Amino acid sequence: MIGKLVLGNENDAQTAIAAAKTAFKTFSKTTVEERGQMLQRLHDTIMAREEELTKAAVEEYGSPLKPSRGRTAFSAQTCLFAKESLKNFSFEKMQGTTKIVLEPLGVIGAITPWNANYTHICNKIAPAIATGCTIVVKPSELSGYQTQLLMECVAEAKLPSGVVNIVNGTGLVVGAELVRHPDIAKISFTGSTPVGKLICKDASVTLKRLALELGGKNPNIILDDADFSKAIPMAISIGFSNTGQACHAGTRLLVPESRLDEAIELLKQAVASTKIGNPMDEDSVLGPVVSQKQYETVQRYIQAGIDEGAELIAGGLGHPPGLEEGYYAKPTVFARVTNDMKIAREEIFGPVLSVISYKTEEEAIAIANDTIFGLAAYVSSSNMDRARRVASQIIAGRVLINKALQDDPYAPFGGFKQSGLGRDSGIYGLEEHVEPKAILGYEVH
Repeated sequence: MIGKLVLGNENDAQTAIAAAKTAFKTFSKTTVEERGQMLQRLHDTIMAREEELTKAAVEEYGSPLKPSRGRTAFSAQTCLFAKESLKNFSFEKMQGTTKIVLEPLGVIGAITPWNANYTHICNKIAPAIATGCTIVVKPSELSGYQTQLLMECVAEAKLPSGVVNIVNGTGLVVGAELVRHPDIAKISFTGSTPVGKLICKDASVTLKRLALELGGKNPNIILDDADFSKAIPMAISIGFSNTGQACHAGTRLLVPESRLDEAIELLKQAVASTKIGNPMDEDSVLGPVVSQKQYETVQRYIQAGIDEGAELIAGGLGHPPGLEEGYYAKPTVFARVTNDMKIAREEIFGPVLSVISYKTEEEAIAIANDTIFGLAAYVSSSNMDRARRVASQIIAGRVLINKALQDDPYAPFGGFKQSGLGRDSGIYGLEEHVEPKAILGYEVH
């Protein structure tokens, strides 16, 4: 045990909302320059405690050290990305004889998950501060230690009182209060699609604005002209990102039928060379999943894949040898999966990859789009024109060509279909926090 978390209740949520509402009256009138300075200070305080924050992420949910360090740094950088985006964002403009004013929405209610805790919270806080909104965050109750450290950074950044508020608690209590409270102007939620649907329903009572970044069952299409020696190891990296606990993970790997056997052999080699172990070790690529509940969920999906007749080519049920203690799941790959199987339809949120073969480029695109989700997608090819042509036909909010990293911080991030509503990042994220007001009457006489 590394600590105890006290769960807040409805009254705690209401107190935080009231503080944010009061702060909004003056904070919404601050200048772009003032808010930019606040974002800079927050970045600086996070980076000053980078190692401490990183260690907390490793200890609390088992994320390996190296990627955790990267996510901590990226969390701080989101503040600078928002500050930079302000330079290209105009809060006022003239349209003929009409003045268009983009006004801050008000109090933002944010609900964040346990995976990449710092990134999600900072990704909510930064655009709120940038646009003059105040915010109340309900982080995952599985991330209390990380959240505590991050809020110490917020305090050290000396933001105005009431601008950023945190209330630990469950979604059914604190989260529900944020969604239904009339003083919350917008809900920004990152999490599962089923919960996102409930938020949509409950938020409709007060017609809240919504930004929902939900689940994904993301396709990774390897075209027949790709360099498999590079594309297959990258596919493992994409599919097992954050031990598979990432909404953008490419967990459906589409390979040409003519090269399926080659892909299978390379996948076996790639999994065998992927170290799973103590997340504090620098060379560990995969760690344990977050909890016993999540471990059991992963095991059920692996069993479902076996029962449905998919070919198990790596991993399987149980713990990896030598890692019987803790919630380590074997990195698992199924081949000869069909797109109607449960392991190809549902988000598993663990290190499980499904390999689906296709005969033609058109069939690959059809399979990729045959899902209720549309968050991210990946395409590998030696021909960039061909890769771009395929990418343009994928129904997803973000498509990466020949790369695994989500490395454009100003590009919009969000989903099509049941992967969500709205967008994060860059000016697209800022636009989600303002409301346009048209003032007519600027005729020139």
